[in-house]
Amino acid sequence: MSAATVADAAPDGAGLVSPDQIREAARRLAGVAVRTPLLPAPWLSEAVGVEVRLKCENLQRSGAFKMRGAYNTIASLSPDERRRGVITYSSGNHGQALALAAKLFGIPAVVVMPTTAPAVKVEGVRSYGAEVIFAGTTSTERYNRAVELVNERGLTMVPPFDDPRIIAGQGTVGLEILEDSPEVETVLVQVGGGGLLSGVAAYVKREKPACSIVGVEPEVSCAMHRSRQAGQPVTIEPRQSIADGLLPVRPGDLTFAHARALVDDIVLVSEEAIAHAAGRLLTRSKLVVEPSGAATVAALLSGAFRPSGPTVAVLSGGNVDPARLPELAAS
Repeated sequence: MSAATVADAAPDGAGLVSPDQIREAARRLAGVAVRTPLLPAPWLSEAVGVEVRLKCENLQRSGAFKMRGAYNTIASLSPDERRRGVITYSSGNHGQALALAAKLFGIPAVVVMPTTAPAVKVEGVRSYGAEVIFAGTTSTERYNRAVELVNERGLTMVPPFDDPRIIAGQGTVGLEILEDSPEVETVLVQVGGGGLLSGVAAYVKREKPACSIVGVEPEVSCAMHRSRQAGQPVTIEPRQSIADGLLPVRPGDLTFAHARALVDDIVLVSEEAIAHAAGRLLTRSKLVVEPSGAATVAALLSGAFRPSGPTVAVLSGGNVDPARLPELAAS
């Protein structure tokens, strides 16, 4: 396990999402998104020696935090943009969130997914009425196909992470954490494209600067870690991971800017640690959490990150194939 070298922080200036934008997103989401619980985890607190609470976005509508950003973005579109329909590219959770949000607005949606997408996520997208189109195995291949469809059909793109409206929606996770646990000293957030990390940091770091924001990535796929080392967004070789929701080959320009300015550290976790954490959440907290969502707990259990005070670990999603639960429970 290793920690990223912290890049020199960019000034907290123009272009980053503000707490006011996140509060506005919270108003839009009121009565739509679930205000997910911040649950105690005595077994985990005992293991690491400080109080740890779990922000359970696995209990969010569509099974992941992504509902927040997708709904906030569609709510921000013009009537004409909504009428033409929306499209995104997603490994699964954002696709499901967009499909659900589009259904709530009564508009068509298309989701471009990898050929390797878990069946449970593909079925989830279709269950909300969206059209699924498969394209390759990487985020770049999905993006390119989505752009083609935007041009062919006149659809409105709703990107999975690199958009201020997406980041503001995801930032409502941070708003709820601070309201429910004002004493928190560290918030651990998993990193895929960086939208959740950016949103949580954009709110928590401004409202409570002394609180540390720590991102967690898989060792085998760590685009944000590598980008912070390089001082700019970089593209990495595509790799597979048990954490299929954390595999973008490049962070967004906007999410990188947030991570550079507002995130204290990025730590890396092994495949074995992620699987073990998902299993422990299932057997000890009775929570169904997909491997991507368990990465934060993996950082704590493996020692990749050692907290010194009250800590919140975000559980970003729970869309795991039920057939995999016995395997995870045994990890």
